[in-house]
Amino acid sequence: MRQFDTIHESGNNNHLRTLAFLGRYLWPAGHLDLKVRVTLAVAALLTARGISVYTPMLFRALVDHLGGQSRLEWVPLALATPIALVVSYGLARILQQLFGELRDFAFIRVAQHAQRTIALQTFQHLHQLSLAFHLERQTGGLSRVIERGIRGIQFVLTFMLFNILPTLVEIVLVTSILVYEFNALFGGIAFGTIAIYIAFTLIVTDWRLKYRKQMNQSDSEANNKAIDSLLNFETVKYFGNEEHEYQRYDTSLARYETAAVKSQRSLGVLNLGQGTVIGIGLVLILAMAVNGVENKQITIGDFVLINTYMIQLFLPLNFLGFVYREVKQSLIDMDKMFELRLVDAEIADAPNAAALQYHAPGDGDQPAGQATVEFRDVHFAYQSNRPILKEINFTVQPGHTVAIVGPSGAGKSTISRLLFRFYDIQSGSIQINGQDIRQYTQQSLRAAIGIVPQDTVLFNDTIAYNIQYGNPSAGPEQIEHASRLAQIHDFVEGLPERYETRVGERGLKLSGGEKQRVAIARTILKNPAILLLDEATSALDSHTEKEIQSALQAVARGRTTLIIAHRLSTIVDADEILVLKAGQIVERGRHTELLQAGGEYYQMWQKQQEVRRYEAELERIGSGD
Repeated sequence: MRQFDTIHESGNNNHLRTLAFLGRYLWPAGHLDLKVRVTLAVAALLTARGISVYTPMLFRALVDHLGGQSRLEWVPLALATPIALVVSYGLARILQQLFGELRDFAFIRVAQHAQRTIALQTFQHLHQLSLAFHLERQTGGLSRVIERGIRGIQFVLTFMLFNILPTLVEIVLVTSILVYEFNALFGGIAFGTIAIYIAFTLIVTDWRLKYRKQMNQSDSEANNKAIDSLLNFETVKYFGNEEHEYQRYDTSLARYETAAVKSQRSLGVLNLGQGTVIGIGLVLILAMAVNGVENKQITIGDFVLINTYMIQLFLPLNFLGFVYREVKQSLIDMDKMFELRLVDAEIADAPNAAALQYHAPGDGDQPAGQATVEFRDVHFAYQSNRPILKEINFTVQPGHTVAIVGPSGAGKSTISRLLFRFYDIQSGSIQINGQDIRQYTQQSLRAAIGIVPQDTVLFNDTIAYNIQYGNPSAGPEQIEHASRLAQIHDFVEGLPERYETRVGERGLKLSGGEKQRVAIARTILKNPAILLLDEATSALDSHTEKEIQSALQAVARGRTTLIIAHRLSTIVDADEILVLKAGQIVERGRHTELLQAGGEYYQMWQKQQEVRRYEAELERIGSGD
């Protein structure tokens, strides 16, 4: 798998690839309106820059006219009066602003559409990546990568397209005018000053980038630790490790502080050097202009023109260090985001994958269809040197229930992940209705399976939303009906906000039994053909387990059901029980048959019965009987 954190290409290649990516979104195929907007924005930009370069010509003509000299080069005869020149100068300033706003007006929809499209496609791609990727990644760091990447797009579009490139064009135009109007020395000094300024800025800014990288690294590290700590709030409280969490977080903040101080100090060096270069260049070119005025070679208006051009060029350059640094950082941030798009989706649909078809579709409380699930000689390993499942063979007929039991680490939950096709097996086949699941689309495969997991994780939203997640198009009546079947409706009705009650982060405001009932209601609403119960009651007390078990039995009726169980008492009525040990099925049969065999299942049953008798005795002693 091409993992996100193992992509190492040269920076320049990354930047070129990123800009190529971005260019496709700025000139999107099939979007004529957006292409028209880009064209209008470029035209407005060039017009605004042209007016910006021409405006000092009007001011020069006005100064010379007031000084008794008639200088109308570059100026129409109709503007030969001082008032006309003043009005024209003011109008030019207004038009410069107008075309700048027109540029933004035309381009804003293009920029926002590009950001929206890139963000959506990145989000879609993340959901297409394998479970292995999501088990390895850190949510906080990943969210920061996307956040910075989207922000980087906005910055690059704003400053690179509408600041850096137009400024470079203006430098060339102004230098050419100085050479044409005066001599090559004027143009050479202006261009040389700007070239030295830019070179100094880029060199020092590159030197300063290491502090910026340290700041970003420390920021991401602090954010990861904060999110991880808050997600595990209860664990922190259980162990009383608040001070430990504070210290871990503060360590990252201290690194950020140190890097930030160094960055600010180096900024002073950059600002001082930039000011020195500009000061020297301005003194040289203005000294030449003063000498030209004294020698009657140029006019006062020419002196004003030269000074205006130099100021006009130097003002945007004051931000060059900041812009260059931020654009470069934005490109790095965008690189990281686009690298996410290059991570391979290990589990992909076959080229001609078909949608999973059911037998005899049902309605109401009946399953949406019937399906036969079959594992044929399945071998699987997460890592090649550590096999998990070996020679797994079993079949679950429509309306039947097969249970899988075994010690921790035997591979029980791996079977559920394989059925959902979160991973692909190394050999053998998993079939539904006689066809390998790799020949079905993942969407249709997962639509056919409903799961009640051991650890139910809920969205930080309302109870109604979490139940409706099983069928987003379901209405309030269907949600309530599913809740009644899951035996949670009465509990919800007793809450102040009823179905609009928010469940908190990961559903922490609900108890384990309440979360399980929400998961059952969600699965009922999905109405799947195949039901997968992955140790759905193992973390519950005996009383709650019995209540949940009756709800699960109602849901399983008529469905192809696969139960992964820890408590053997919950699967005594299963049509077949598979005993898994070290990744292999070592026993199979019904409950009574396995007890009579006196093997692994019998030993597990005896141990659990001893535990149950011990718990019952403790409960009796505690009640005083």
